[in-house]
Amino acid sequence: MRAYSYVVARDFGFAPNPYFGFCTLATCKPMIRGYASTGDWVIGTGAKIKYNFAGRLIFAMQVSEVLDFNAYWDDPRFLLKRPYLNGSLKAIYGDNIYHESNNQWMQADSHHSFEGGSPNQANIDNDTSQNRILVGTKFVYFGNQAPVIPKEFRSFKGEDICKSHSGHKILQGPIVTAFVCWLEEKGRWGVQGEPLEFKRHQRFVSPILP
Repeated sequence: MRAYSYVVARDFGFAPNPYFGFCTLATCKPMIRGYASTGDWVIGTGAKIKYNFAGRLIFAMQVSEVLDFNAYWDDPRFLLKRPYLNGSLKAIYGDNIYHESNNQWMQADSHHSFEGGSPNQANIDNDTSQNRILVGTKFVYFGNQAPVIPKEFRSFKGEDICKSHSGHKILQGPIVTAFVCWLEEKGRWGVQGEPLEFKRHQRFVSPILP
């Protein structure tokens, strides 16, 4: 069992998307989406510069399923994750935004398209560079209620569960087992808070994230 840890630089409830019964990572972080397997954990920690949430746990999910974009788009379980820009904030930031038609990527009007809904080719290229979506049914999403990660996981036999800058780190062995045990002991699963950006929502076109 491995864990992939990274900093959630912008928390919109989009990547990851924790709503409608599943936590999904369907955009951004192509390297994690490309290599994480069923049973692995994905851990997102808080950003220092934007939120002053360094060392806090934004979310953790265990990968239960891996899909490609067309399967995700067509699956009735995930229709509510297609973005609806006149709906609630949960609907606006839906991450089910890609499918292929005639060998061309189609991008729904979404957080990753331009104002007015025109496709953002840079985001298309980045997001679809890995045709893999991670789905988790066992997850916790804290968002603005993110707890401080215990010090023991900041220096666990020389390893730190947190990534301090862009990119990601891969963790294996005792630190992952101990961290999952801590999550189990907390006994808090599902959505526990709102995305940090919900309180200041406005239409926003995201830059490409690493």
